[in-house]
Amino acid sequence: MLPDKEGSGVGQISPHGEDPSISLFRQYLRLKTVHPEPDYDGALRFLDRIAEELGLPIKKIEVFPGRVVTIMTWEGTDPNLKSVLLNSHTDVVPVFQEHWKYDAFSAFKDAEGNIYARGAQDMKCVTIQYIQAVRRLKAEGRRLLRTVHLLFVPDEEVGGHKGMETFVKDPEFQKLNIGFALDEGLANPSDAFTVFYGERSLWWVTVHCPGSPGHGSRFVENTAAEKLLHVMNSFMDFREKEKHRLNTSECFTLGDVTTVNMTMVKGGVAYNVIPAEMDVSFDLRIPPTVNLQEFEGQIKQWCKEAGDDVTYKFAVKHMNQNVTPTEDSDPWWRAFSQTCKSMNMTLQKEIFPAATDSRFIRALSIPAIGFSPMNRTPILLHDHNEYLNEQVFLRGIDVFAELIPALANVPVLPNEAQLLPNLSAN
Repeated sequence: MLPDKEGSGVGQISPHGEDPSISLFRQYLRLKTVHPEPDYDGALRFLDRIAEELGLPIKKIEVFPGRVVTIMTWEGTDPNLKSVLLNSHTDVVPVFQEHWKYDAFSAFKDAEGNIYARGAQDMKCVTIQYIQAVRRLKAEGRRLLRTVHLLFVPDEEVGGHKGMETFVKDPEFQKLNIGFALDEGLANPSDAFTVFYGERSLWWVTVHCPGSPGHGSRFVENTAAEKLLHVMNSFMDFREKEKHRLNTSECFTLGDVTTVNMTMVKGGVAYNVIPAEMDVSFDLRIPPTVNLQEFEGQIKQWCKEAGDDVTYKFAVKHMNQNVTPTEDSDPWWRAFSQTCKSMNMTLQKEIFPAATDSRFIRALSIPAIGFSPMNRTPILLHDHNEYLNEQVFLRGIDVFAELIPALANVPVLPNEAQLLPNLSAN
C-alpha cells in the first residue's frame, strides 16, 4: 500500500495497524533489485509512482544499456544556488537464501518490529526515509532556499560502481549544480550515529609471477610458485602489521588502517607439471592518510624482491583522497552537525571502511557525508538475515525531516555572492 496522496503519509496509522511509511518501505524491499539480474524496471515503475505522489518532476538518464539513473527535483526558491543531493542506489547484493530465517525479499516483520530483507540496511531504508521526509515537508507547505535533488543510481553494488562512475561524467550531472551531498553510511550498535567524511582508496591488484617450468619430479630453480610465495608473504606480513595497529590502538577504526586480503590465486595445468606462470590477486583498501605513490612503490619493491620479471597490474586503482571538511567553520558541516545536536544525537566521525558512490562526488571537490541514521543496530549490510527495526527506521525519517531543510537553507556562500542578495526561504 502506498501512503495517501492527500496526506503526508508519515505517522498516520493505516487501517491495517501499520505506519504507511513502514508499508512503503516493505513494498520497496520486496522489489528484487538483486544482482546478477536486478529488476530495475520494477524499481523505475516504483519511483515513477513516488514522483507522481510527491508532485515532483522526474528525469531519467540511461548511463549505459539497461542502466538508468533517476532524478526527482524539488526546486528551491532560488534554483541558481548550489543544490543539495540526496543520493541512494537501487540495487542490492546477492542472497544465500539457505542462511536466512525468512525469505530475503518478503520483508517479514517479526514481533519485535524487526524487518528482514536484503537492502533493509543497504540502502533501501535511506531511500524511503528521504522520500518520506520530503513528503512530510511538502505536506507542511515548506519551501526551501536551495533545490533538493533525489538521485537513484543503479549498479552501486558491482565492481567499480558503474552507475555513478558513469553518471558523474554526463552533462546532466553538471546541471544538478550540487553544493553538498548525503549518501549511505553504516549502522552503529551503540547509541551514537556514525558519520563518514571520507573513504579509503580501493585498489584491486594482480601480481604476475613467471618462472621456469618442468616436471613435477625435479627441483626446478626459479619457479613461479617460489616467486608467488614471496609475494604472498610480503603482502600478508604487511596485513598483519596493519591488523596489529587496529587491535592495539583505541584511536584507530577500520577506516584508519590499510586492509589487505588475498582473493584469487591462478596457475597450473596438472599435478605433475610445474607451471610457467602464476597469478595472485589482492583487495586493498587504503586510508586517505597514506601516500599512495609511496605505497605503490612498496608494491613494486615487493615484486622486485620476489624475483626476475615479477610484475603487477591494477584492475581498479582509485587515487582520489578528498575528504569532506568537518570543522564548525564549514557551513555545510555546521548545518549538519548542529541539527543533529539539536536532536540530542551523538555523532561519531569516521573514514568509511569500504566504498560508496560518495567517492565519485568527492573527487569533483563536492563535499559529501555518508550517513544512515541507524543507531542501536548491528551492522548487517551484505550479511545473512539483514534487518532493521521499524522504530529505528521511523526515527530516521524524523532525522532527515530536520536535516534536509537545514542543509537546503544554508545561507548564500561566498562563492555564490555574485547572485542577487535578499534570498531567504519562506
